[in-house]
Formats: sequence, structure tokens, C-alpha cells
Amino acid sequence: MTAPRSIVIGGGAFAGLALALALRQGLGPEVPVIVADPALALRPSRDPRATAIVAACRRLFEALGVWDEVAPTAQPIIDMVVTDSALEDATRPVFLTFAGEVQPGEPFAHMVENKYLIEALAKRAEAEGVELRATPVTSYQSRAEATMVTLGDGSVIEASLLVAADGAKSKLRERAGISTYGWDYDQTGIVVTVAHERDHNGCAEEHFLPAGPFAILPLTGKRSSLVWSESRADAAKIMALPDAQFQAELEKRFGLRLGEVKPLDKPKAFPLGYFVAQSFIAPRLALIGDAAHVIHPIAGQGLNMGLKDVAALAEVVVDAARLGIDPGQVDVLERYQRWRRFDTMAMGVATNGLNLLFSNKSPLLRSVRDIGLGIVDRLPPLKEVFIRQAAGLGGETPRLLKGEAL
Repeated sequence: MTAPRSIVIGGGAFAGLALALALRQGLGPEVPVIVADPALALRPSRDPRATAIVAACRRLFEALGVWDEVAPTAQPIIDMVVTDSALEDATRPVFLTFAGEVQPGEPFAHMVENKYLIEALAKRAEAEGVELRATPVTSYQSRAEATMVTLGDGSVIEASLLVAADGAKSKLRERAGISTYGWDYDQTGIVVTVAHERDHNGCAEEHFLPAGPFAILPLTGKRSSLVWSESRADAAKIMALPDAQFQAELEKRFGLRLGEVKPLDKPKAFPLGYFVAQSFIAPRLALIGDAAHVIHPIAGQGLNMGLKDVAALAEVVVDAARLGIDPGQVDVLERYQRWRRFDTMAMGVATNGLNLLFSNKSPLLRSVRDIGLGIVDRLPPLKEVFIRQAAGLGGETPRLLKGEAL
């Protein structure tokens, strides 16, 4: 009997490691699962950023057995406040509030520092027999029965499936000839972690300014992660400011609610855009995470969309393998694409619309959106729908996102 062929995942960040762990647990030790990424040589991770993990994706991490290790460093988001004003306005009226629970005792999201989650995933994957290779996928050649994957160290692996989890500038997507469509926003995201005098009490704030949203996301202790959108020209000027002047610009936007505030790390900037791959699949290849789609961070859903890809792809691959079907064949991959494509497009349209509605200086649009926010705030059933959607619990939900093992 022929030994099962490997599954190779190019990319060892959140999506790649989570998929490797899900496949290892669902397929058992007979199918080799390999993650290839040069960044795996840099463990433990020193990534200073933090991410909002919605309830559905927290359930995924529980099912994979990594949440208990991450939980002590995770900050529940208990409340969400939406404000809207110009930078020079004296007050920040609150137009919308959410009590952040999808059901009693379950917050709709947690803030998790990337370094803790990446390390927890890597350790668990290693412990369960996933092979972590600190080298890139340099090339591959798809055939009818398998794909021959060449790694940077010269080794060649015969695989039933290659997964591109190598980010927005995916070399694997490019090698497959898959084009993307979308556009750049004339915006830059600035990310920085800050300390403040008073406790945030688990409350997140999305403050809409004409240049874009300024999100204050609570971390453990008296700390918050800021995701700050500016026009590209203004962002370049802000990033070039001396520390004291950068602090002044930050304070203008942060406000006084939590007292004195100071940066704890060096701010990082990244261009904002929207794109979706023309196809999420090619012969014996599947795209997940940023390799498949990138959206505006206005709704905090980018990483969570990638984890939904993980849950859907893991489920279709494991289901196929249990039926004796080659998991890399086209009808299996087409099921994955059908499952994820509509949700991806819907979220892209929603975030693009929100950005156009809120990132502008039009007094008329500001009045319209503030009236709309106020109406939603007064309709609890509609707010519940929004919370469930934000928590990743709408639509056809893969088993892992329900907290069920494959």
C-alpha cells in the first residue's frame, strides 16, 4: 500500500500554523504535515503587535488545544464604544455601544498579543508531530497525481496538496499565475502599543475621524493597542516626527478618558488596501489568509477571515481523506473555494463601504452616518445581529469555529 502523501504549508504565521495543527489532529500521524517558513528560525516570536480574536476563532483555538496557554495573556473585550467627531472638536459624542457578549460569559472578542499566540501554536504543532522547517518553498510542479514541492534547503517533497499561507505578497500565488483585483486606499495604518494611567475595564473604542478610524483596543494591564489610520501623506509626516511631537499627535486623538498616555514601542506603519485573489485554488494548491484576501482593518476582521479559511479548508480536506478521496483533487478544493468566496466578498464590500462612509470630511455624510448609528443603538435585536456577525458566527460555520474537533 502506498504511503499517504504529505501536505505542505508555505507560511508559518497564524494561518499556516493553525491549519497544520488542525490537519494533524484531523488526519492523524499517518499523513505528514510540513510547515515551511524562514521566520520559524526566529522563535520565540518578538512580534509586538496584538490582534482581536473573535469568539468563533477563539473556539477554533480551544478545539486545537492552544487557548488555555494563551488565555492568561488575553484581554476580553467587554464593551465597544463608537464615537464620531473631527479632530478639533471639543467633545466626542457616543453614537453606538455594544455589550460585548455573544452569550452570557462569552465575550465577542479577545485581544491577544501576537507573540504569545504564534509561540503557542508553534509549540503545540511541534508536540503533535508537525514538521516545522525554517526554509521557504522555492518552487513546485503540479502533476495529476501529486505536486513536487522544492524547499530552500534543496529537499523535494511529494505532496498531495500545497497551501499558500505566505502573506499578501504571496510568491506561491504569483507562481501559480493567480492574479488579484482590488485597489490601494490613500491611507496608512499606524500601529503602536501604549500605557495609560487608568484602567480601560475591557472597553474598546472606535473613534471615527475624517482621515480614518482611530481604534483603542484593550490589552492586559493598563495598556492598549492602537490602530490609527491616516492619509498616506499625513502618516509619513507623523511617522517622521520626533518622539515628543509624535506623542502630542497621539494625545490629540487618544483623548483624556484614560489619563496620561505614552507609547511602549516604536510605531509601525503599513499601507492599507483591498484585494482578493481571482481564484483561491489552482491544481493541488489552495490559498488561505492574506495570500487570498486583504481588507481594510476598520472592522478588525482581517486575521479572523484567514482563520475562517483555515477552518473551512481543514474540514474539506479531512472529510475527503476519511472517504478515501485525494484531498488535493479539484472537486475537494472547489468545495473550499465555494465555502469561502462569498463570505470573503461580502466582508470586503462591507469594509470598503464603511471606510468610504466614515473616512471623509463631508458634513452631510457625517450627519447621515451618525443618525444611522443612533438608530442601531436603539434597536437591541439589530445590535445582537451585528455582534454575532462581528464574532464570526454568521452563515455556514465550519466545525472548528463552533469549537468542535474535526
